[in-house]
Amino acid sequence: MTHGEGLATLQATGAVALFIPNLAGGGAERVTLNLARGLVGRGYPVDLVLASQEGELHDRVPEGVRIVDLGGVRTMRSLPKLARYLRRERPAGLVSAMNHANVVASWAAKLAGYQGPVVLAEHIQMPERRTSYWQRAFNLAVNVTYRNATRVVAVSEGVKRSLIENAGVGADRISVIYNPVLSDGLTSPQPAARPAAMGKAGTPVILGIGRLEPQKNFGLLIRAFAQLLERRPARLVVLGEGRERPALERQVEELGLHESVSLPGFVPDPLDYLAHAGAFVLSSDWEGLPTVLIEALAMGAPVVSTDCPSGPREILDGGNYGHLVPMRDARALSDAMYAALTAPPVGPPPSWLEQFSESAATAKYLGALGLPGTGPHPR
Repeated sequence: MTHGEGLATLQATGAVALFIPNLAGGGAERVTLNLARGLVGRGYPVDLVLASQEGELHDRVPEGVRIVDLGGVRTMRSLPKLARYLRRERPAGLVSAMNHANVVASWAAKLAGYQGPVVLAEHIQMPERRTSYWQRAFNLAVNVTYRNATRVVAVSEGVKRSLIENAGVGADRISVIYNPVLSDGLTSPQPAARPAAMGKAGTPVILGIGRLEPQKNFGLLIRAFAQLLERRPARLVVLGEGRERPALERQVEELGLHESVSLPGFVPDPLDYLAHAGAFVLSSDWEGLPTVLIEALAMGAPVVSTDCPSGPREILDGGNYGHLVPMRDARALSDAMYAALTAPPVGPPPSWLEQFSESAATAKYLGALGLPGTGPHPR
């Protein structure tokens, strides 16, 4: 029996539990907080269950959300405490995000004998099985544990394909639900003060945002930016923190770009930057459904993205709303940046962005949980 069978008899009187490893400043954490806000707005009590309460986004937890800190050092070690939480609290439903947390959530639900609905949300492209022994083993664990879920949510059609092809998850078990990225009022450009790190107005700013990790391939962006400077003046600002900072700073110095490139660090709310960007550039090697690409469109920033798996092609409607370029091609990326600054592409209409809204995603997650569209405490 899978978790959640017999949902017709389930009374939605408990909280909806959202389980994530921590509150680090990544896309999955940010959209989980957006989902929490959407659920509270529909009258559901929400428990934000954290393996560890660490992270930069702690002060962005929505009002009315209860934090349950399991006090774990690693996500896997939180398994027994998550099982005890489920056994004690019996939430109306459990939603987990990110694959390693999803494995823990599935095992904890089974260990607790939890009979409520369990929805496991996959936010990133599943690597191919042949990449390494450990990846093959993890993909097998995903295959086995995801069978116990009420529903598996893929945040894009590309992620769904990777779950089927690389982890063997049955297509009939997967629902595609785009992330709750845009709150009400964020589907049009907003006036904002120009951040000091962007320099004086007049020189267009190329903006990159994300963790300074290999996945984001900011080294490619810096090389492409150096080529752009051969054709026109510009400035590059990359927001984020991570292991790649020392290597990126060395690259900036070696290319003689220290006066044109800034790495200000992590910024919890980048919307002011997006509002003043000459172009937003995503240089990733892989994604799931990149949150910041959607925010850039909503703020009216011209967009350039690698055509990586997965998400950018879906968000940009195959390139209709921004430039898509081959992965790891600095010249193509530079040419697209030049084109975006010279003749900005036409952005999407609000109707296109609605599919990435908080309200649309919240309704679909409630449907995946088998819960009513309005909770016991409607506002």
